[in-house]
This record gives sequence, structure tokens and C-alpha cells, in this order.
Amino acid sequence: MVYRARVADRSWFPTSIEGQSVVLRRHIPENLAAFRRWYADPEIARLARYQEGPMQVEEIDRFFQSRAMGQESLAMAVHVRETGRLIGTCAFSQLDGDNGSALFHITIGEHDAWGHGFGTEATELMLEHAFRVLGLHRVALSVFEFNERAIHAYRTCGFLTEGRSREAIWRDGRWWDELQMSILESDWRKRPGALDVAVADGTQPRRGIAARLLGR
Repeated sequence: MVYRARVADRSWFPTSIEGQSVVLRRHIPENLAAFRRWYADPEIARLARYQEGPMQVEEIDRFFQSRAMGQESLAMAVHVRETGRLIGTCAFSQLDGDNGSALFHITIGEHDAWGHGFGTEATELMLEHAFRVLGLHRVALSVFEFNERAIHAYRTCGFLTEGRSREAIWRDGRWWDELQMSILESDWRKRPGALDVAVADGTQPRRGIAARLLGR
């Protein structure tokens, strides 16, 4: 299912994107406290970092300023729609308007929010924004092969495995591959319901819109 989003504005960086169970909102400075908690968590570090152990406070602060508050990425805070609770973050980085591509990142930082589909829906909403509003051609990501929950969510959203870096990380006493996954706009449009959502308000993706919106 592709979730119908209500985008607060049609700029490349929306104020909010609303789904059925989550709302994505622009980050605010006060979210730094949550970042410090999430990225100091050993389990988050295990799933997301090449390095052993979590990030240091100074590193987290730099990451928050560059990724969540910076101008070079489209980063959104993930809130539970019913309660407004902040549970995670997602972002597009390396937005390339010339080639219509971006890298996707997502972290659901609150453990008790895992397994409820919040990350899957947040990913769906970001893909809809990428392909329906920005008119991107390709969204890619990388994930360690032991992160089975994330891989399942990405496949549910339509990502395909296109390659792997063999034995790229030593974790839990053994070597693991790192998977490269991507979804093309044509893949997204083939998914059930995607075309209906894309044309519902007459805003079908148009070639070149990403370059114009991103100032290329």
C-alpha cells in the first residue's frame, strides 16, 4: 500500500507530510536531546555504524547540525500521529538534481516503537515525496545484512537488492555483507495504488523537476 500524504507545501522541503500512523515534520533544535539518546544507544550503533560502539556526544551534535538541521539534506522527524511523540528520523542526502537521485536514511530510535510499521510508513511517505513531488528517478540506500527487520521493511516498500559489498563489516564475531538497495520511479509506479496516488491531484512526476526544485 502506498500511503496518501498531505504535503504542507510544494517546495522541495515540506513542512510536514502526514500519513495514517505517522507524521513527518521538519526537525527543530529541541530534537537534539532525542538524537543524543538514540545515537548513544549500543543497539542503534550495532545496526547503523561501521565503528564499534555508539557515537560520542560531540559527534552526535555535529551529525544533528549537518544532517537534521543542515541545508544539504532533506531530513524529517518521525512522530506518531496519534500522540505526537517523536520516535525517529529519516532523510534524503546527496540529492542530485541533475541525475534525479538521492540516498535514503532512517532510524527509529525508540525501541518500543519497533515492529509497529512506523518505519515502513515513514519510508513510504518519503518515497511518495521523492517520486511524486520532487520527480526523482532513483532512491538508494545501504544496509548491513544482519539488519533483517530493516531489509524486510525496505523490500515491503519496493526496494530491490542491486549489489553487495562482501564481508564489509565485522560484527557479532563474524563477517557480514553490506547490501546496496534501490528503487526507481518506474518501480514505485508499478506498485499497487502508486499510480492512483500519483495522479490523484494531477501532480504526476515530471522529468527535470528535481533539478529545478533543487536549484541545479
